[in-house]
Amino acid sequence: MGDLLTGPADAAAGLAVRGADTVDRSAPASVREALVARDVPARLAAKDPTLWGPEAAAEAKVRLGWVDTHRRSRELLPQLAELAEELADLDHVVLAGMGGSSLAPEVIARTLGRPLTVLDTTDPGQIRAALADRLERTVVVVSSKSGSTVETDSHRRAYWYAFLDTGMTEAEAARHFVVVTDPGSPLEATAAEMGVVTIVADPEVGGRYSALTAFGLVPTALAGVAVTDLLDDADALSGSLGRDRDNPGLALGVALGAAATTGRDMVALVSDGTGVDGLGDWAEQLLAESTGKAGVGILPVVLEAPGAPGATGPGVLTVSYGGALAPGVSPGAGTADVAVNGPLGAQFLTWEYATAIAAVVLGVDPFDQPNVTESKEHTARILATGPAVETPSFTEGAIEVYAPAGAPGDLTGVLGWLLDRLAADGYLAVTAYLDRLGDAAVAGLRPVLARATRRPVTFGWGPRHLHSTGQYHKGGPPAGSYLQVTGAVTDDLPVPGRPYTFGELQAAQAAGDRQSLVGRGRPVLRLHLTERAAGIAQLLDAAGRTRT
Repeated sequence: MGDLLTGPADAAAGLAVRGADTVDRSAPASVREALVARDVPARLAAKDPTLWGPEAAAEAKVRLGWVDTHRRSRELLPQLAELAEELADLDHVVLAGMGGSSLAPEVIARTLGRPLTVLDTTDPGQIRAALADRLERTVVVVSSKSGSTVETDSHRRAYWYAFLDTGMTEAEAARHFVVVTDPGSPLEATAAEMGVVTIVADPEVGGRYSALTAFGLVPTALAGVAVTDLLDDADALSGSLGRDRDNPGLALGVALGAAATTGRDMVALVSDGTGVDGLGDWAEQLLAESTGKAGVGILPVVLEAPGAPGATGPGVLTVSYGGALAPGVSPGAGTADVAVNGPLGAQFLTWEYATAIAAVVLGVDPFDQPNVTESKEHTARILATGPAVETPSFTEGAIEVYAPAGAPGDLTGVLGWLLDRLAADGYLAVTAYLDRLGDAAVAGLRPVLARATRRPVTFGWGPRHLHSTGQYHKGGPPAGSYLQVTGAVTDDLPVPGRPYTFGELQAAQAAGDRQSLVGRGRPVLRLHLTERAAGIAQLLDAAGRTRT
């Protein structure tokens, strides 16, 4: 890491990117020089929709608003201040949203130390817990760009009837909602019928680029964040976006693109410990969904700490991130190849710009998600026709194992079987359709399995990951193996106005995800926990005894 710490940095507005030139020099020809020769930095800053080819131009033309949305978002500030004052007695803020509608607000709230309950699940246990928490003091921010997200619509329905069940009138219940959506969406019409406050988001910004739009600002402003500071940080950085040097977004994009096109297409994301909490989860969606298509892409691997298993290795570029440091102080993130350090608002704009640059290098459209709807269609079909009858291959303790024919008949053996099928350039994705809070211990599988296989291992909560890495799983390089963990539901919860429960929706989403992967010939192993706590403990124990 010596060259990284002592070498030159691309810096602007208090944010610095170190190590990018070293990565660029490892490529056969300079990626930065090639981009500059095409005037790409200035063209991107000017929102040129032709950068990603003629087929992407029409979509890009209406999706480049993120370049300067931080300026238009200032128009929201008086309304947000007035709304926060009007709802000051509702001090429990719940965000019902998925993917880009929830990940950035969660980072903002965690980093700046403000309480925000993020509901991005269909697990009935987690939803029941949220509904039982300070209901009469709750304001629910319902966020959906399309206005048709099934999870968010289900959350809205559950809270609406929960408020009415307390004895509130419809007018009183309406005061407990704020809707954020695109103009003209189905949710805007529903909000009008409900009589709730609606804040219209920037329609020329896609969900995963929406951190500095109403999607990022409304819930966090209600939670007490000084959102003006985020916009100020981004505005200060924006002057660098057209430059060939001292352009942090270009430097990071060059590093990502140069690495991905020279055999390092897996990016380990690790906090450097300087105060940006959870940015990796947001960057994971941004990178995976923007680049993982047409058989190529960048796979983000979010790490628990510097030095965690998977931080280094063949095919891996390690990128650290953190908050602003004193002048002359370098971040310490172990063996990072690239370090990104600076204020949170500037971080958002830097990563968005860098992702768009990396997509230019890879030759993909960063604004579409061609494979995301596939699992949704499978889910809808399963809900309509009922789930297929499945018989476990075997049961061991509190775990039912659903494995392909020919797999071993014991838990440790079948885990080893899955890991053995990893290609030399492959990865393992663990997806858990469980309670992100109550079943949090299952996330410990990621480092345990990464240590066992010495290959990149990702972890995602379902259905949250369907709005993030799910695009990469289906559209990226066909190099993945998949471990899906589901769990028994002991206390289900109906979705009001729908012919299914949250537990049935969750099970259908997991089954739809499996169908998409199996249909592509990917190795998939499903483990179903018949008793969640016992099953997680048993699974972690078996994973720790697995060797490849």
